[in-house]
Amino acid sequence: MTKRVAVIPGDDAAPEAIACSLRVLRAMELDIDYEVLPTGLEGIQQYGEGFADVCKRAIDGSDTTLFGAHNGTTPAINYLRWGRKSYANVRPVKYLPGIASPLREPEAIDFVIIRENLEDMLSGVEGDLADLASHGFRSAYTGDPTPTSGGRFALKVVTEENSRKVIDFAFRFAQRRKALGYPGRVSLACKYNRMPYADGLFREIGIETAGRYPDIEYRDYLIDDFARRIVVEPETLDVVVLQNLYGDILSDEASALVGGLGIAPSACHGDDFAYFEPVHGTAPDIMGKGIINPTATLLSAVMMLDYLGFPEDARRLERAVHTVYAEGRALTPDQGGDGTSEGITDAIIRAL
Repeated sequence: MTKRVAVIPGDDAAPEAIACSLRVLRAMELDIDYEVLPTGLEGIQQYGEGFADVCKRAIDGSDTTLFGAHNGTTPAINYLRWGRKSYANVRPVKYLPGIASPLREPEAIDFVIIRENLEDMLSGVEGDLADLASHGFRSAYTGDPTPTSGGRFALKVVTEENSRKVIDFAFRFAQRRKALGYPGRVSLACKYNRMPYADGLFREIGIETAGRYPDIEYRDYLIDDFARRIVVEPETLDVVVLQNLYGDILSDEASALVGGLGIAPSACHGDDFAYFEPVHGTAPDIMGKGIINPTATLLSAVMMLDYLGFPEDARRLERAVHTVYAEGRALTPDQGGDGTSEGITDAIIRAL
């Protein structure tokens, strides 16, 4: 049966990376239909709004979505993430031969960060301190009441439901990796010493969940120590599960070890839905210059092909990308080359 993929190009330079990636995917001649949806500024021009109902229906009627990147003008992300409850953001961190790494021996880096995707400090609940003070909050350290003026707050939300779901997802993900020869290890990190009530809940659920997976090794760390470990011993990591803000920041740190955001892919999973997007932003500074690196989008497409049931074609595309990096002749400026978006696209198609 033909699979259907809704494609949201995104903003600024992101549509250029999507266009290159679609050229590669279509060259593979798979039984997949790609429907490019007008959203953001294009959606406003065509429908009078950035994310029209017709686009929402197209996403709901498709098997998955390939998303570029957004700068705030594409409200589609609100529907993809929060509307469809895509709670687990999967961000692989894997070294490819040919990439310049700041580490002397990066060859063994091959782990996955799974980031809770809906809540924590990025839940969108913010306000003035005066509003918070009216509810009588006091410092757990000094006993003093919350200041009443001169600042703002952001609410850290940690629910038992979403914590259980994403941590369980991480353990099941580790089981699948273990079947492929990986260690079968889950590492959890948070600031449970200074936030024992909020982050402590996340850690407690991690320990409890580990008891249901005796075949998977479990470790937990303080988040500041873990940030150090990502740099000094990344080869010891397998599957990492983090809360939203920590996962967002530390996955960017981890990507720097293996080539940067230009090659960092991701997938966002819910119970019955998934969408795929590069980790990088919209790169407005290089919009229209033809040099945005499509690799992160293409490696996200590798994950998408696995999800759609095309594992052999996913490996074929992955090998083609690896071949181009190993050759090192068509790389874009972010990878130290002088190539163009179209040039690396052509090279990957040849490598297929």
